Amino acid sequence: MPESGTTAVVIVLPDAASLVDAAWRIDPALVRHGVPAHVSLLYPFVPEAALTDQDEQSVRSLAARFPAADLLLEEVVTASGFVAVAVPGLQPVVDAFHAQWPGVRPYKGRFGARPAAHVTVALGADDPTAAAHVRAAVGSLLPLRTRATAVQLVVLTEEGWRARLTVPLGGSPDSLLPRL
Repeated sequence: MPESGTTAVVIVLPDAASLVDAAWRIDPALVRHGVPAHVSLLYPFVPEAALTDQDEQSVRSLAARFPAADLLLEEVVTASGFVAVAVPGLQPVVDAFHAQWPGVRPYKGRFGARPAAHVTVALGADDPTAAAHVRAAVGSLLPLRTRATAVQLVVLTEEGWRARLTVPLGGSPDSLLPRL
């Protein structure tokens, strides 16, 4: 479990909430409570205590380089205890954020140096039957259309994850959206 002060850079995909909900209906323990459906661009990111104005400006600048994107989610992917949906349309954004912070190992190296862009649907699905049920339930909801509109820098607090910075994709590097 991550510690308070852990940060991440994500793109929230509200239209993909039904995928996470499908896993929750099978086993609520497989879903991270309070975490919306999203694609992680960098997790973990720079610890909150070490975040600089330059880090935040770099997040703004990178978000501005990519337009909002219509996405089609079509493929369920699984690994040991893990069920996700691939989001290949966001891979260039993920790659750009990794390149900007080469010293930040995505997922602490758990999925290799270049993890595929994805929405995590279930974690800890070690029971093959539960994993198969989640895969089938999620697969029945695909294809799913969604839209990526903003990048968020989020921080884990004692009360859960909160947005520290929200920047529209394709906007001005100086534009901010209201905190959600």
